[in-house]
Amino acid sequence: MIVAMGRSRSAGRAKAVVALLGSAFLAGLLSAVLAPSASAAGSHGSVLTLSVNGPVDPFEATFIKRGIEAAEADGDPAVVLVIDTSGGLDSSMRQAVSAIQHATVPVLCYVPAGARAASAGTFLMFACPVSGMAPGTWIGAAEPVGFGGVVASSKTVGRDATLIGSLATALGRNAADARSFVRSSTSLGAAQALSSRDTDFEPATLAQFLRFAGCSALDAKPTTGSGGTCGPVPASGAQRNAGYPVATSGAPVTAFAMTPGERIFHAFANPSVAFLLLDVAFVALLIWAFHPGFHPPLAVGITSLALSLAILETLPVRLVGFGLLVIAAALIALELRARSHGILTASGVVVLIVGGLLLFNPAVPHARVSPGLLIAIPILLGIASFFMLRAIGEAKAEPLRAGVGALVGELGTAKTALSPKGRVQLRGESWSAVTVEGDVPAGTPVRVVGVSGLTLEVMPEPQPEGPAVGVQPKGDLPWAR
Repeated sequence: MIVAMGRSRSAGRAKAVVALLGSAFLAGLLSAVLAPSASAAGSHGSVLTLSVNGPVDPFEATFIKRGIEAAEADGDPAVVLVIDTSGGLDSSMRQAVSAIQHATVPVLCYVPAGARAASAGTFLMFACPVSGMAPGTWIGAAEPVGFGGVVASSKTVGRDATLIGSLATALGRNAADARSFVRSSTSLGAAQALSSRDTDFEPATLAQFLRFAGCSALDAKPTTGSGGTCGPVPASGAQRNAGYPVATSGAPVTAFAMTPGERIFHAFANPSVAFLLLDVAFVALLIWAFHPGFHPPLAVGITSLALSLAILETLPVRLVGFGLLVIAAALIALELRARSHGILTASGVVVLIVGGLLLFNPAVPHARVSPGLLIAIPILLGIASFFMLRAIGEAKAEPLRAGVGALVGELGTAKTALSPKGRVQLRGESWSAVTVEGDVPAGTPVRVVGVSGLTLEVMPEPQPEGPAVGVQPKGDLPWAR
């Protein structure tokens, strides 16, 4: 039998808290990203819709390319990208644009009510031969930004402006507006975009958009005042849609779903998840720094930090916000050294919240941490950090005791008579034992005084002597009071 003793109950409580927090986080994340979704299997002859939500990252770009290929293989009449994004990676945007340009099936882009086609989404809209925006939506703010939240180099801005300008010119759209979206980060609402020829239609619903797009197959433009009836189309529109029929009017619609892997990894790519992972990484690494022998926090911290940095690469991060998060972690760490009774932890929570507010560039709409998460996570992590770090500090103050030798001095009970060998019950386990001081009856308390291999050396534990029979203790004598 080999026995390895833990440091202390305090360390055990710290491990339990870490495990509980990690399990809750993973369970919540997996339940969100693995929720059932529609499938495009057997979608022959129907319009295939692809939901482009969140940052345009490598997983979203792969999803778009895979959806277009599926529609081509099934002979579907069209693919519709339903866009709601605040931006994404430049490389992923270019991959998606290339998939649209090389498609042999018509690819349409639609921005539904309450959504936006910002930054990378603007490029997708200008790449689609037919596009529409619901009333109240907007397009633009496509100026490239780097990790520090500042505008990218003039070379990058010029390159992106040239790309979007060429996309607009090829489809007869407003190239000046397109370049302005990149160079000046301007934006336009749906009605302005329609009047400026940045988009084709302003339908309120996806069904109406498909009916309008079907009109373009007849070289006709829907008139907004006649409920979507087809009327004469301007020369630019006829040229734009010539040889590109879109048989969408009345066609059934089927949603194309991401694979479980795409959904899992794409779910990480949003500001709230990045903020959560950064918080978890800082706390886990702090725990490991003060308790290096406890390895699970190191694994959790490195994994969370790597994932959060990968997400931040796709978002307009500001260095001041990131720096405040580091300062918050340092304040929480100082709590253990300074023993400020929670003052430094409370300060760290406040700085953590401010850092979350300033983490992303406010010029990019919707690139921010959700308010509920921004308040709840720092407070929960602050409370957990305070108790975990305190437990670890108590554990570090205790001497390390490990192995069978740690049983010396422990009190047990003779399970059988020892004469001189027998069995002893100790810490809920039965041990071979030998007495070093005469025979010991069963049931007698014994103290471990040594270890020989896996055999305990014990001696009877002296019992307190009571008062002699018939003798009243002095304290109970009348004259002693």
